[in-house]
Amino acid sequence: MAQVQRMSRLMVKTLRDDPADAETLNHKLLVRAGYVRRTAAGIWSWLPLGKKVLENVARVVREEMDDMGGQEVLLPALLPKEPYEATGRWEEYGPELFRLKDRKGAEYLLGPTHEEIFTQLVKDQCSSYKDLPVILYQIQAKYRDEARPRAGILRGREFLMKDSYSFDTTDEGLAESYALHREAYIKIFERLGLDHRIVSAVSGAMGGSASEEFLAPAPAGEDTFVDCPACDYAANTEAVTFAAPAAQSTEHPAVEELDTPDTPTIETLAAHLGVQASQTLKNLLVKVDGEIVAVGVPGDREVDLGKLGEHLSPAVVELVTAEDFEGRDDLVRGYVGPQGLEKVRYIADPRIAAGTAWITGANKPGKHARNVVAGRDFEVDDYLDVVVVEAGDPCPKCGTGLRLDRAIEIGHIFQLGRKYADAFQLDVLGNQGKPVRVTMGSYGIGVSRAVAALAEQTADDKGLCWPKEIAPADVHVVAAGKALQTELALDVSQKLGAAGVRVLVDDRAGVSPGVKFTDAELIGVPQILVAGRRSAEGVVELKDRKTGEREELTVEEAIARLTA
Repeated sequence: MAQVQRMSRLMVKTLRDDPADAETLNHKLLVRAGYVRRTAAGIWSWLPLGKKVLENVARVVREEMDDMGGQEVLLPALLPKEPYEATGRWEEYGPELFRLKDRKGAEYLLGPTHEEIFTQLVKDQCSSYKDLPVILYQIQAKYRDEARPRAGILRGREFLMKDSYSFDTTDEGLAESYALHREAYIKIFERLGLDHRIVSAVSGAMGGSASEEFLAPAPAGEDTFVDCPACDYAANTEAVTFAAPAAQSTEHPAVEELDTPDTPTIETLAAHLGVQASQTLKNLLVKVDGEIVAVGVPGDREVDLGKLGEHLSPAVVELVTAEDFEGRDDLVRGYVGPQGLEKVRYIADPRIAAGTAWITGANKPGKHARNVVAGRDFEVDDYLDVVVVEAGDPCPKCGTGLRLDRAIEIGHIFQLGRKYADAFQLDVLGNQGKPVRVTMGSYGIGVSRAVAALAEQTADDKGLCWPKEIAPADVHVVAAGKALQTELALDVSQKLGAAGVRVLVDDRAGVSPGVKFTDAELIGVPQILVAGRRSAEGVVELKDRKTGEREELTVEEAIARLTA
């Protein structure tokens, strides 16, 4: 027998208007429909209907993880500092890590991910190759001190996540564990009804090599990804690479110094000289662990600081300030060129290939230089793909122009390798009687994020519209007002519940039929059954929330339809 939830007794308060601070669809609708309430910035309380949806998502995740051979555990969220110091992530995470001290002064953190703790667990529990492979997972609250929590539950400081970890003795075994997770994720997101894309990604603070993201396209998404209309290439913009062109001839005219007063920006320079911005060389100065580094890109492109940070991780990358120019006569603000730079590492985008000629700063106030040639007039210390990707950039796989879209990250899988095993000396006795270093994978799904992504993807102008798998009920029964209609609605609800159908019944007294109908569409249960004007005849109306199709049925027909 399934539960029958009576709205007359349920803690649910719907709102007619959007919250004043809501920017995204999921934020507006989940609050208005009574699923969540804000407790503090980035911290949310899940109300009865919301908790059911959250648990339904977790159930789907749990079922597929169990089916692939995962074993569920539950580790603490309050964690000691020392394991994260051992891997360097105590510092690498920076200000996003919640740090705290106990009354004795010992330092702790609230876990953002648990690679270190799972590694220690396996080191304690597994001593032989016969104990592996093993896949462990948990569904647990994680914590991140977001500078600007936004978009409701989509980007909070506390969030529910499934994190799993694989432990193998060989790289081939790791590849198999990775493939198992990839297939399980596809099944999970298909069951949840999420439109998703699998894209190449970067590993970030997690470390490791192979990495893919599962993205749910939505305007509210904080990730930008590219896909190719001509082939199967798709990637997070930070993972897109550009092939360096072949070296060009360095036979160009000699460097020509130009008088360019009041042109400290690419826009003012291009206008002054009557040239395209793409003919100029932009040189951005940053500090890498405190050392000034110059980054060169074509003048019509921007430096992607996220990409740059990923390339140079774990070093800290930050922009220079006015104070950094003091005492540096070789660095002229607004007029920096790579030629003649002293004691400055020069990083360039692959488009700044050997033999290409540019207009760039002359390292003198009000002066630029023409015909500055890479490989002739300056050397590049490192080539790194660091430009912001734009629509139309060539696909790295086939050369077709790429498309850009926004998406919500709902899952991420990593082949970590031995980074964490090395940090904790995680070895097992191999089949040859010698110690073998274990290799790991890490795999995450944003459970609460999946709720937000589904709200973004499936809602319409009337409200939420949940897929059946995760909806808080299978059918929303509405009593249109009179005593007879309420009596019929409750009777039908009990019969449906007895047949295993999850029911939400609106039996509220003193609430107009119009408000009840509006709330039913706002709450978003897949089927709406109305006990209305023909209740005395034993006839009800069944409405499909997604399509809007309506049909009058006898009570017996409606019960048979909903229990089929």
